Amino acid sequence: MAVTDEAIGKIKEMIVSGALRPGDRLPKEADLAAELGLSRNSLREAVKALSLLNILDVRQGDGTYVSSLEPPLLLEAVSFVLDFHQDDQALQALKVRGILEPAATALAAERIPEHEIRELGELLDRLGDAPSLDELVASDLEFHRRIAAASGIPLLCSLLDSISGATVRARLWRGITEETAVARTLSEHRAILDALAARDARTAEAWATIHISNVVRWLDSVL
Repeated sequence: MAVTDEAIGKIKEMIVSGALRPGDRLPKEADLAAELGLSRNSLREAVKALSLLNILDVRQGDGTYVSSLEPPLLLEAVSFVLDFHQDDQALQALKVRGILEPAATALAAERIPEHEIRELGELLDRLGDAPSLDELVASDLEFHRRIAAASGIPLLCSLLDSISGATVRARLWRGITEETAVARTLSEHRAILDALAARDARTAEAWATIHISNVVRWLDSVL
């Protein structure tokens, strides 16, 4: 493992330094191994590991390339890991979301275009007052994804997207077991939207904090 870690570190350094840029093709295996002072086997294992993290793209018959390194692509690995988390770890994911999402919502209040505010209102209107749990969770994901995108920070949006996917099961479970969960979620979404429309960053941040804290408290109480 130590030799493979060394190989990973050397390839990473080439990318960080700019010697290899997004979309670049890596030299042939024998040439790169000689250049880095590595065995071909350790280089092969490093390439395999970095391809699993979407840092490298191995194209059969065409060679190995540096990926686009775009945040959504790199964070797919985070999503994959979170998919295996149990409920106590979903609680941790919610707590992280509780730190990031209020900040994103506050930024969105200052930056979101008027037409996107109208579209958020239409999203909530389509849901109605008595949605199914599947409809509510799908709408919840879309509502918060759009707000995060409006923060103007793509990396923050990608992080929240990765974390939010890991909490879907908890949200469904809450909807089934807590009688007021659906009505409360709808009400909180409206409050967040009203604050965005008013360009009130502090109130938007506060409602986002309340919204997530309610889910955290419930999940903490049932674990």
